[in-house]
Amino acid sequence: ELQTDINELTSDLDRAGIPYLDYRTYAMRVLFPGIDDHPVLRELEVPGNGQQNVEKALKLFGQLINNKVFLLTFIRTLEMQRSFSMRDRGNVASLIMTALQGRLEYATDVLKHLLSDLIDRNLESKNHPKLLLRRTESVAEKMLTNWFAFLLHKFLKDCAGEPLFMLYCAIKQQMEKGPIDAITGEARYSLSEDKLIRQQIEYKTLILNCVNPDNENSPEIPVKVLNCDTITQVKEKILDAVYKNMPYSQRPRAVDMDLEWRQGRMARVVLQDEDITTKIENDWKRLNTLLHYQVNRTTANIFDSSFRYTGSPDSLRSRAPMITPDLESGVKVWHLVKNHEHGDQKEGDRGSKMVSEIYLTRLLATKGTLQKFVDDLFETLFSTVHRGSTLPLAIKYMFDFLDEQADRHGIHDTDVRHTWKSNCLPLRFWVNVIKNPQFVFDIHKSSITDACLSVVAQTFMDSCSTSEHRLGKDSPSNKLLYAKDIPNYKSWVERYYADINRLPAISDQDMNAYLAEQARLHSTEFNMLSALNEIYSYISKYSEEITAALEQEEQARKQRLSYKVEQLISAMSFERTDT
Repeated sequence: ELQTDINELTSDLDRAGIPYLDYRTYAMRVLFPGIDDHPVLRELEVPGNGQQNVEKALKLFGQLINNKVFLLTFIRTLEMQRSFSMRDRGNVASLIMTALQGRLEYATDVLKHLLSDLIDRNLESKNHPKLLLRRTESVAEKMLTNWFAFLLHKFLKDCAGEPLFMLYCAIKQQMEKGPIDAITGEARYSLSEDKLIRQQIEYKTLILNCVNPDNENSPEIPVKVLNCDTITQVKEKILDAVYKNMPYSQRPRAVDMDLEWRQGRMARVVLQDEDITTKIENDWKRLNTLLHYQVNRTTANIFDSSFRYTGSPDSLRSRAPMITPDLESGVKVWHLVKNHEHGDQKEGDRGSKMVSEIYLTRLLATKGTLQKFVDDLFETLFSTVHRGSTLPLAIKYMFDFLDEQADRHGIHDTDVRHTWKSNCLPLRFWVNVIKNPQFVFDIHKSSITDACLSVVAQTFMDSCSTSEHRLGKDSPSNKLLYAKDIPNYKSWVERYYADINRLPAISDQDMNAYLAEQARLHSTEFNMLSALNEIYSYISKYSEEITAALEQEEQARKQRLSYKVEQLISAMSFERTDT
């Protein structure tokens, strides 16, 4: 059932262009996930008439940020404050990297200092050295993620993006071959046991012939849908087919379109997820499907209805699966499975064990279909030789730096060195990208696709680990699913690290030339003054602690840095009270 489609899938994908996001959007999604309209993208605006003076003060602050003694003391001081939260750490790291986007040589030097500090602290604290870089508990770790994000963008576009996009498409297409519950997000085909429909759902595949809303005279487009799909799901599949070569953000949205079913020459019915024909039994309301309307093979027309919206109620506009009870009447909405039907939660442990064994075969079948795409991605990421592009300098440079640090501390345990590298690049950067392809491409990621990508990302991490994972009957299904592949992937990782080690070292001169070029290419992406203004809020919040720390630091005293900070604070506060 599954294998036949893979050939069709591969030939389908080769032709369509990959909708890469531009550098700025990509960088923002990695650095400030979830924030679309960030101040660093805009000109600084100061209320009142203090604009010029604030700009002047912030330019002075820019000189301070470009002073290594100041910047390192500033970061170390912030990290010692109890109220400086995990979120603040990530935010400061991202703001500093945006402020230094045009000075990547300097940013790299600061990052190496901070990482070196982190390694010293990690080894002094008698923590296991393998825990280094495992969790984002420092500004340095988040800065490292951002550093790779800046420097691996070209590699993503030239090389790693394609297999990642193919995997995303393959998962999406595979999941949509079977029923997906519009409310719970569970699917018949899944890599994730948590998102598997356990009930037997009867369904048929239909071919809809669709008229392109932009050009009614163009040939009809055949679209495969299921008779158990909700109307919104059908609309989304049609939009995917009609606009398949268009980035997601530029397509019409399902919620703004109507689906019209033409029967013969006269009858035209607009289909909706909920209307007067919707079935309600007891306190459960079932979303309308094609089967509900008794649609068989037919012609459908999807057209823009933004001027006469007849779509479904707001509760269904959300693209995330969720139970949306009709609060007034206490009615619960369902699609394929009622939420209380998840039997294994009630049956206790024995029930869920049974479920795992029964459904593992279905998970394995889905995994088999996607295997080629997972292999292609892992092989690309764990290889130093790529079609027409070489290993990014940033990776070799950072791995050599970690090896130097290990030498400096007399760490010769190969497992520790391997783990540092795994935590530095695969964990800090690649896992984030695998789980969130929407950071790289202009696409929509549904909850079922997200669940499957999480299983792939976990497998990717397991492949980088040096510890042996003992499998037993209680092991989670995703470990069992990839148990046979992981030893093979692990050998790829070991070979990759060994190959990088053998490459000739990069001179500081070459690295600096490369960093200067990257900085020049993207120096105008972010607004410097706005970034400095955001960082300044931490200066004003912790001004006493920062000036005290600068007083204690010998180099800082020589350069009268605490006096400069006080000057800055008075310039900024004078302006703010003035306005």
